[in-house]
Amino acid sequence: MTLVLQLLHKNYENVFLCILTLFLFLLPSFFETKFKLDLPESLEIVILLFIFAAEILGEIQNFYGIFSNWDTILHTINGFLCAAIGFSLIDILNRYEKLHLNLSPLFVAIVGFTFSMTISVLWEFFEYNADVYFKTDMQKDEIITNISSVSLNEDGKNVAVKVNDILETDILTKNGTIKIENGYLDIGLHDTMEDLGVNFIGAVVYSIIGYIYVKKRNEAGIAQKFMVRMKKA
Repeated sequence: MTLVLQLLHKNYENVFLCILTLFLFLLPSFFETKFKLDLPESLEIVILLFIFAAEILGEIQNFYGIFSNWDTILHTINGFLCAAIGFSLIDILNRYEKLHLNLSPLFVAIVGFTFSMTISVLWEFFEYNADVYFKTDMQKDEIITNISSVSLNEDGKNVAVKVNDILETDILTKNGTIKIENGYLDIGLHDTMEDLGVNFIGAVVYSIIGYIYVKKRNEAGIAQKFMVRMKKA
């Protein structure tokens, strides 16, 4: 339905997002079949809801603009999910009899956490390059009222000049002046660091849960509901 509506309104960028969403929806089934993996139902449901929330609701329905914490929530969930996937992959190898690995629960948890943070950093690289080369605004700008910069030091010293309580900023262009009221336009730094910060929280939460799971091997725990397994022959 969303795809048809975007076609009727000639929003071809959103049409591409709809097609991308359909493609992403097929990935869990593809990986299950191709690599003989068993994705828990809870993990698969959360992944599909995450894709829908990010692409359809976030981008097309502008939930990123309507709800200020929408992006923050998704990055937190992403940190949790990626930690679960990274944790699962190393745990599969750890339990594979032919490899004779005996990795400690702490090491497995650290690998899961590192995998999640690596994915998050790579995504921020993608957002930055999209903004630079395709003039998007994936790293959402933010109005701030205080800045600190050595570039404003008139003596050329490596001492930051603090500017507080900025009331207005004027951007001079060939077509005129753009006024920014009540602050200064940050170009995505705060958004990027916030995204990495909440991803860190999500990754830490699952890494702790996964660590406890490996120590006790409680098959009924929450960690098990998000862990990928190899299909039994």
